[in-house]
Amino acid sequence: MTTALDPSNKLAADTSMGAVTLLVADLDGMTAYYRDAVTLQVIAESEGTVTLGRGAEPLVILEHSPALTHAPTGAAGLFHTAILFESQSALAAALYSVARAQPGTFTGSADHLVSQAFYFTDPEGNGIELYWDRDRTEWSWVHGQVEMATLYLDPNEYLRDHLTEQAATTPNPLELGGAVIGHVHLSVGNTETAREFYVNTLGFDATASLGNQALFVSAGGYHHHMAMNVWNSRGAGPRMPALGLGRIGIELPTRDGLGELDERLRHHKLQTRDDGRTLSFDDPWDNLITVTAAE
Repeated sequence: MTTALDPSNKLAADTSMGAVTLLVADLDGMTAYYRDAVTLQVIAESEGTVTLGRGAEPLVILEHSPALTHAPTGAAGLFHTAILFESQSALAAALYSVARAQPGTFTGSADHLVSQAFYFTDPEGNGIELYWDRDRTEWSWVHGQVEMATLYLDPNEYLRDHLTEQAATTPNPLELGGAVIGHVHLSVGNTETAREFYVNTLGFDATASLGNQALFVSAGGYHHHMAMNVWNSRGAGPRMPALGLGRIGIELPTRDGLGELDERLRHHKLQTRDDGRTLSFDDPWDNLITVTAAE
């Protein structure tokens, strides 16, 4: 039986996050928010589904689900989707856009030492983080844990420092630089179960923790690809169908890695579904995770 310390029990270093799917009640309104405020582009549309991203990179998929209602207070689910911008000017442009189009959705900002981040809540209550990473050479690691903090970050000063005239006026956000899903942060019932699943079973590395309140995990030495906290959801059990998080995407570098992950999950008695392209499974709170391979 393998252990969490066995290298074969880890996700590949080049693992990255894929698109986040949201189940929404107002497809037009939510599309307008992510397109006109957050500065994502509509890259695909079909009946009941809108895919937004940067260039060809899908980041947020909206699925019209009018039969669903919002989850009750305290339920597990999405804490926020974190969109990582490749430049401070691109982040400043997105911040400026949301401030102009939907200022009431801004909820806060912080310098986390490894990154600079701005937080919002979309019109249906889903959390969003827009952020930029400092270079990895500037991150500090102590005993295998990355040092992060929550320091004051003035959004107006950030705009003064990084919003260029081009960033404020360009009709094509892609000209300012790309963006990806940097990490996904979940609300869960407890961090011990989260560690057992996301570290010991799925194969992420634990990179930071806040006692029994929050856990941060990643592959390949990133500060975190996923996080789980109990701040609004301590003791929550499996989710019932509701608006909000639909799927979390993870991308592995190779198909061999996909097969190895399927074998590992089955070893841990986890039920998986494999359609030949995507490996799907549920976490302990019935959050659906879909894993694909880049090649």
